[in-house]
Amino acid sequence: MKVAIVNNSHKKTIEVVEHLKKLLAEKKISLDEEHPDVVISVGGDGTLLSAFHKYEKLIDSVRFIGVHTGHLGFYTDWRNYDIDQMVDALCTTAPSTSSYPLLELTLVMDDGRQERFLALNETSIKRISKTLVANIYIKGELFENFRGDGICVSTPTGSTAYSKALGGAVIHPRLKALQMTEIASINNRVFRTIGSPIVIAPDEWITILPNDGHNLVMIIDGHRIPVDHVNRVIYRISKKRIHFDKFGHHHFWSRVGDAFIG
Repeated sequence: MKVAIVNNSHKKTIEVVEHLKKLLAEKKISLDEEHPDVVISVGGDGTLLSAFHKYEKLIDSVRFIGVHTGHLGFYTDWRNYDIDQMVDALCTTAPSTSSYPLLELTLVMDDGRQERFLALNETSIKRISKTLVANIYIKGELFENFRGDGICVSTPTGSTAYSKALGGAVIHPRLKALQMTEIASINNRVFRTIGSPIVIAPDEWITILPNDGHNLVMIIDGHRIPVDHVNRVIYRISKKRIHFDKFGHHHFWSRVGDAFIG
């Protein structure tokens, strides 16, 4: 078994990582940052998002374990004081995973070029200094004419993040679906939107055609990507999935309750 560790720079995290490396060495588990079988994220949800994007090209062959050293984590099954137990389970438990859907984003430029991205949580599209005006299609049919700050499309696992802050529903991550939420939409006699989040079926996709494809910003799992000359943006459920080690995996609704209800 080969393991890679991705961590933030907080003092508590560094202490946990040093202890983790010592335990792995005692179990003769090798560290391999290039071709790991298991990626252990130590920090919070932001750290795990970074780990996902670092190893997204290996997404079919790696499984992730999240270790939490902060206050809140939806992707982190283990706490910093559980490290010994986690390593023991890693060595003695047969590999078993829980897999969740990912979002595939395709940018089609005016010259026909295409760029593809994967997202674990969500992507949003906005314009710089102006409102976004766009036609929104679902499965190739015009759904609405949008004007507002932007559009957010999230995965079920991302439904507890930015999408929820926009008024979106919390969706169980086993559901293969996407959710679209509007960001400060403007509704009048010219521009009419549904005004509420919508959930997209597995065989459907969302296409956004901006009225002006210049000076747009794509935000993918918190990373800001300026883009220009955009003809359309296509969102669909990816054929790829992220895999988490199942041992120690917490019940989804208990996480939601702990995070938002207490």
